[in-house]
Amino acid sequence: MIGASEPNFIAISFFLGFILLSLGITVWASRRTRTLDSFYTAGSSVTALQNGLALAGDFMSAASFLGIAGLVALSGFDGLIYSIGWLVGWPIVMFLIAEPLRNLGRYTFADVVAARLRQVPVRIASAIGSLAVITFYLIAQMVGAGNLIRLLFGLPYEVAVVIVGVVMLAYVLFGGMMATTWVQIVKAVLLLGGATLLALLVLSRFGFNPLALFAEAARMYGDNVLSPGRLVTDPIDAMSLGLALMLGTAGLPHILMRFYTVPDAKTARSSVGYATAFIGFFYLLTFVLGFGAMVIIGREAITKVDAGGNMAAPLLAAAVGGTPFFGFISAVAFATILAVVAGLALSGAATLSHDLWVNVVRKGHADPREELRVARVATVLLALLSIGLGILFKGQNVAYMVGLAFAIAASANFPVLVLSIFWSRLTTAGAQASTIVGTVSALLLIWLSPAIQIDVLKHADAWFPLRNPGIVTIPLSFAVAMVVSWLRPVPEEARKFAALERQIHMGVE
Repeated sequence: MIGASEPNFIAISFFLGFILLSLGITVWASRRTRTLDSFYTAGSSVTALQNGLALAGDFMSAASFLGIAGLVALSGFDGLIYSIGWLVGWPIVMFLIAEPLRNLGRYTFADVVAARLRQVPVRIASAIGSLAVITFYLIAQMVGAGNLIRLLFGLPYEVAVVIVGVVMLAYVLFGGMMATTWVQIVKAVLLLGGATLLALLVLSRFGFNPLALFAEAARMYGDNVLSPGRLVTDPIDAMSLGLALMLGTAGLPHILMRFYTVPDAKTARSSVGYATAFIGFFYLLTFVLGFGAMVIIGREAITKVDAGGNMAAPLLAAAVGGTPFFGFISAVAFATILAVVAGLALSGAATLSHDLWVNVVRKGHADPREELRVARVATVLLALLSIGLGILFKGQNVAYMVGLAFAIAASANFPVLVLSIFWSRLTTAGAQASTIVGTVSALLLIWLSPAIQIDVLKHADAWFPLRNPGIVTIPLSFAVAMVVSWLRPVPEEARKFAALERQIHMGVE
């Protein structure tokens, strides 16, 4: 068993190898990142397959690899509720969001919402929602990264979080979207390959028969590990979580931003198809990894290293493949975290610089070089924020924390994005009210939920009974947008919808 306090030098060599590779990509990309378009969208030059891999790399986060494997190892079958919910969200992205977003937007999804509405109020509201999502998502990645580097180097958790923040900052700051895209592609290939090899090594111990693995888990921990109800016991809570995971996918700012890196809407749609296939295959593997860790490592050993179970996959790699394979899987896990954190930082920087600075503070009249400078300053601020929050939320399961980010995305961003594309009567006031109410209500109910009141603050009970607020906040956000728009119609904004509809769906201005 790999110790949590002993540096592992073979593992460290793999880790440093990836760092050098990512920095090499950054140096290469920095020579091509001279303009605003190249910093935000890699000059819209990414192919469908490349963007599909990058989307998969952006989406298969610490929650997907470390968190789900840990949840399955500790909770059994129920841990898969996250992967199923996330995967089901991708057809929504493909059929509802990808083409209109690419046809109408430029850098952020707020470009689409604000296209026929008043810029300032819509972009302020969208920025609030986006930054809330990005913040919660960053927490999960930094918690996973801190535990991983602590396991590798034997460093204190807090020092590990700082290291991740600094490395991420280096290649986002200088390489922009070009570096981020290629690090995500490399990460996706490594993650799919590493997870496949790890799953095969696990199954080899059971005659390559998954049923034998599941039977052994049932023998060790009881038949209930193969049944739902251990992780999410309340059916309403399960529905709420499922809604948040499914609809939140289409409201994630860092995922939506990737559709601007391709040349046209057809390529955007094709890239979603590739991403869905890669992600679906990967989630099948996490089922095997989780049960493999449960049986081969044991729950007590997993929680001894990390209470949230996030180190189940690296520990499993050490058990079935020895120290070299542990090093490789740990480096892949770190690549996973670093790529997602980079995408989040870039998306947050675009929100702060493009939506707030250029279109709110400067009223659309900022020089591109000025916007690029602001984006880089915003990246530094987001890195500092991610470090602080990663330290604050030490010990939480990363898949669960990402589930909360999806609840905010589904409540704050998804309703207004869908209505702006498909409903002509949406007004500026309706969009603004929907986004703010969705964000505030999701944050408030998360704060009042057992997730914060009991798990973090250690109170005896919570004001709000559900652990995920999506079933309340998503319908509320839709209702607020529609009611406010009906009560305060703006005929001029409705007429602009007709003018933009052809561009939204056909890409013709």
